[in-house]
Amino acid sequence: MSLQVIQHRKLLTRTLKALQNKQLTIGFIGGSITDPRKGTNWPESVIRWFAEHYPEVRLTIENTAIGATGSTLAVFRAQKDLVDRCCDLVFIEFAVNDLQVATDLRSRTREGLVRKLLRDEARDLVLVYTYSQPMYKDIAEGRIPSSIDEFEQIAEHYQLGSVWAGLYAINEVRLGIMRWDDWLPDGLHPGSRGSVSYGRSVISYLESELTPLGAVAHKDTVDKVEVERMEETARDRTLPKPLYPQNWEMAEPLPFSEVQLTGPWTLRRWPYLRWIDQVLYTSAVGAKLSFSFEGTGLALGFDFGKLSSEFRYRIDMGEWHESSRERPDWCGDQGWYQMQVIADGLDWGKHQCEMEVIHGDRPECKGTEFNLACIGLLK
Repeated sequence: MSLQVIQHRKLLTRTLKALQNKQLTIGFIGGSITDPRKGTNWPESVIRWFAEHYPEVRLTIENTAIGATGSTLAVFRAQKDLVDRCCDLVFIEFAVNDLQVATDLRSRTREGLVRKLLRDEARDLVLVYTYSQPMYKDIAEGRIPSSIDEFEQIAEHYQLGSVWAGLYAINEVRLGIMRWDDWLPDGLHPGSRGSVSYGRSVISYLESELTPLGAVAHKDTVDKVEVERMEETARDRTLPKPLYPQNWEMAEPLPFSEVQLTGPWTLRRWPYLRWIDQVLYTSAVGAKLSFSFEGTGLALGFDFGKLSSEFRYRIDMGEWHESSRERPDWCGDQGWYQMQVIADGLDWGKHQCEMEVIHGDRPECKGTEFNLACIGLLK
């Protein structure tokens, strides 16, 4: 089987229109491989390519990627971080960070994310697949790793272009263009050379998608008519029926104002993670909270780390369950925006959730910080 780096499926009509209007907002969402804080990850090459090829266009960049996060959290961030920021073109990179998530769950969160970003018909989406070592055996034997294959099913259904940046990098290694240790010095996160390789793969896609029409369209009024025609055609299309009826398109956060609190709680503006506006905070073992919600499940987001507490919870006066979260060596005292699904597949309707802060009673539980950043409702 011949594996392909680039899949062209539908013209980037929104991007072409934005280039024509000389104002383009580009969004990125993904994990640490895409995170902007390093300053050398692959989006930087892509941004420079746009700046070089479209010098008359005002570029706005919304890189919202967060290390160690996946599509489960992205669903709840899409509206505020990408849609409300009026992104014309969004790159999605979650093939690696969703790798350990169950197939059914990651398929539903990914499709929910895609549908949230497409439903106002205001932007183009491109999927970017990077690399982690569990993918190696499949690639070496000519197969598409399951995390990527499942993403490709969504891409085909919604006619989204995709770029397999990890395969592009492997091909460079095979050709002797790049050394493996220059690509992945720690086995997962690309070094500067590896990030350039990932960026080149995306740029190759953009060159074939945008250069023939895009380079002319924002300068030449003859092509303006053609771009507007393509835009009208795209606007007439409605979203197809979902592949996964239980996808998370309608997932939304519950306002903290609807939560009842017992014990020493505070609602705090949160200066430690720029993606979090406020948290419900306590360090008191035994502090409780409760809330009612309408939907089919719950996902909770925390500023999590080695000083975090655990908690117990129950739904609809049922059995109590205790969280027992892993604290890997790379995890700091706090700073990991972690999402945890605590209920899924409930009957649609009104439900009640109760939670209580506990220590955890394990050697690795070194604190009782409870920093609740998001109560996500599944609908």
